[in-house]
Amino acid sequence: MKSAIARLLLAATCTSLCSATALASSHAEAPFVKEHPKTDSTDVYLFNSYEPGREGFVTIVANYYPLQDPYGGPNYFTLDPDAVYQIHVDNNGDSREDITFSFRFQTVNRNISLDVGGQSVPIPLVIAGGVGPGPADTALLNVVETYNLSVVRGDRYTGASNSVLDLSNGSATFRKPVDNIGNKTIPDYATYANAHIANISLPGSALTGRAFVGQRKDPFVVNLGEVFDLVNTNPLGPESGEADDLADKNVTSLILEIPAAFLRGKAGDPVIGAWTSASLPRSRVLTTNPTFSKPASEQGTFVQVSRLAMPLVNELVVGLRDKNLFNASPPSGDGQFATYVTNPTLPVLLNTLFGVTPPCLPRADLVSVFLTGVTGLNQPVGVVASEMLRLNTNTGPSGIPITPRGSQSRLGVLGGDLQGYPNGRRPGDDVVDISLRVVMGALYPDAGVPGGCAPQGNLPFTDGAFIDDSFFGNQFPYINTPLPGSPN
Repeated sequence: MKSAIARLLLAATCTSLCSATALASSHAEAPFVKEHPKTDSTDVYLFNSYEPGREGFVTIVANYYPLQDPYGGPNYFTLDPDAVYQIHVDNNGDSREDITFSFRFQTVNRNISLDVGGQSVPIPLVIAGGVGPGPADTALLNVVETYNLSVVRGDRYTGASNSVLDLSNGSATFRKPVDNIGNKTIPDYATYANAHIANISLPGSALTGRAFVGQRKDPFVVNLGEVFDLVNTNPLGPESGEADDLADKNVTSLILEIPAAFLRGKAGDPVIGAWTSASLPRSRVLTTNPTFSKPASEQGTFVQVSRLAMPLVNELVVGLRDKNLFNASPPSGDGQFATYVTNPTLPVLLNTLFGVTPPCLPRADLVSVFLTGVTGLNQPVGVVASEMLRLNTNTGPSGIPITPRGSQSRLGVLGGDLQGYPNGRRPGDDVVDISLRVVMGALYPDAGVPGGCAPQGNLPFTDGAFIDDSFFGNQFPYINTPLPGSPN
């Protein structure tokens, strides 16, 4: 039995995907970011931390740079030093950022050289020998990547910005671990990577948090190839009957754990909204004699080129002509994309492919839930309609109890777990299966009734690629250690 609040929450899931079945995460979802994969955001996770002893904290994960082959050397997956990567939080429901966590990256070529016949010759690799296990064990690391993190209040570009510091040394510069080149270079990558978890200060507050930036195993699970081959799979087959096409891929994760009290607005509303964006300088000029660090000159004001919150929105909801526009737009401009939600296109395609009957149109009920959050659960006070992940941070005895790992439902609210998607999103939430079922009408009172608005709404639709909380640990940074380039 689903409660009324569960049905409303699930409507939020459907709304984010009612122009399409939820069949793939945002990997190369728009033409422009396909050309600039370093700034392509693939997934956002927003959830109340369920690591024991971390109650009252919120974890935010922004994944970038999709489809990383672990063996993809000799130049691995550094982020763009000319870009600005940001995680935004709206804590008063007005569809505009109030707090932004802003990341800037630096890449240094140390030009390690070898004596070859009396000549000093630079090596062709990013490493000259083993690395780690400590974060400072970098003597043989040829390419060193670091980042700075700041908290911006107000407008993401012009608001007051203050540096976040590493509490272990007071530095404003954080080390990013080199990618998982292989087991010979870094025999114990998990220990090496975890040494880069930083306890951080939070400007203007006595509260502290944690940060980690580095390569991770891509946490999204989907049979990607079959989906884009005109949904060449059995949508009513076994939930674990298909391969995960991302099983051999890594991704780069920006992960923060921040006290909920720091993220909430002054009015004390426990609901926050979050999304990520990446921006590039307006102009780029290629140089005639490029160096390792600067093959191009980039300058001018920043232009947003990537944006992500709810999964799959741009990839499977927004029409091809507007994908770049969506990536360049702030949540406050989402009204221009409403038709894609009220009059979805992909359910019509599914009708052609499988003969299933889409739910009744228009989906105005889904639009209101999708853009505002659900009254009584994750709708902010005075909300302005916009697309973002929304999370109720009121947990514990007076709020929504934390669901520990091992007890989480992979179907989130559809499975009766109010801490799951779409009340935020946890790594083990199967957003594909959840959204498939809802998009076909699981929320309608007459779901499964012949002749009703959702005659197939009671069926257990699935993409066949299974995921649940057992795939992940219960400790920060939650997302798994990346696959090694060389398993030997």
